[in-house]
Amino acid sequence: MQSDVAIHDLPPDAGGAVEIIDKLRAAGHIALLAGGCVRDLLRGDSPKDYDVATSARPEEVCAMFRATRLVGAQFGVVLTRRRRRWVEVATFRSDGAYSDGRHPDSVRFSTPPEDAARRDFTINGMFLDPPTGAVIDYVGGLADLRAGVVRAIGDAATRFAEDHLRLLRAIRFAARLDYAIESGTFAALCAAAPRVADVAGERVLDELQRMLSASSRVRAVELMRDAGLLGPAIAGVIWTDSGVEAAQAILRRLPQASFEVASAVLLEHNAAPTDTPRQMKCSNAQIESINWLRAHHADLDDPDAPDLAALRRLLAHSRFHELRDWAHARFADTPNHQDRQSRLAERIAAVPADDILPAPFVTGDDLTARGVTPGPIFKTVLDKLYEAQLNLELRTRDAALARLAEELKSRR
Repeated sequence: MQSDVAIHDLPPDAGGAVEIIDKLRAAGHIALLAGGCVRDLLRGDSPKDYDVATSARPEEVCAMFRATRLVGAQFGVVLTRRRRRWVEVATFRSDGAYSDGRHPDSVRFSTPPEDAARRDFTINGMFLDPPTGAVIDYVGGLADLRAGVVRAIGDAATRFAEDHLRLLRAIRFAARLDYAIESGTFAALCAAAPRVADVAGERVLDELQRMLSASSRVRAVELMRDAGLLGPAIAGVIWTDSGVEAAQAILRRLPQASFEVASAVLLEHNAAPTDTPRQMKCSNAQIESINWLRAHHADLDDPDAPDLAALRRLLAHSRFHELRDWAHARFADTPNHQDRQSRLAERIAAVPADDILPAPFVTGDDLTARGVTPGPIFKTVLDKLYEAQLNLELRTRDAALARLAEELKSRR
């Protein structure tokens, strides 16, 4: 039904979607903005994208627009390019059974009310008519938006049984929007929580990345813990209330934390094995970052503890600033935290920013020139000499070559 709320001034980036709607309407079809963009516009937020719902069939959409991609024709979804943006254009539909817990086995093209009824949460189930600015709400989304509530459309248990990923989406919306999850919806969410383990790891990872990289990550973790979702979403970890609370205390002090450092904090406080990032379906780069942060998280506890060589190696890593911030966060409530920060800053400032890891004075060619047969000795000797160079024990190539001669003589 049409609400008493209207949105007349759409942002400029909605122009492409509005042009698509105008063209569909000119051809006699119903066409409306749908879903998350309507929610965001009503909240005064900037939508990330604009989705269109229409009575036009996929083949009709493709015939009307030149730049299209069939990304889900069986579900009535076509991507249409307009004003250098891809806009999702979906035919109004009603879904059949969901036997795989993720996608409907079949769809039937239908009407706006039926299309709204098959969506996940009321705040995501509204439409907007751009020509009039009218908000069309068949599911009570506007009332829940005003009340700050995430509520499943229809029967919550059915919604979660249809698509298990909605369990994590409910948490993400509640955390990001700072909304409460309606009691019946939350009860159904808790009951269905183990089913998250059946969702493709890549889709779970996508939701986790969105939650843990946002400033609302602490509440997301709290809601996941309360709903029993941490174990099914991130397997192989011994989750404890004390561990989660310790991680949350750190994350509160890291407002700009990346997904990688937020994950490292959570895993380090909850007895996670080092292969957990792989179970989370993280990329190789993410795995390297998370494991490096965990392996070195205590290296800066005493700012004077790392020798110069160790400090320079830490500084050379692309995640050093996050390692430093994590150390600051862990000690933020201790009496000497300001002194610690100052001392660490002094040590960092003393390392030339353009010469953190200089080229080694001695290389394998120097060993070969001295008749050393390639083998394990190469790495042992070169590492030892480079360590001395980083610690400023060796300041010139001549000094390094002299040390090399001593080292080789001692090994004969």
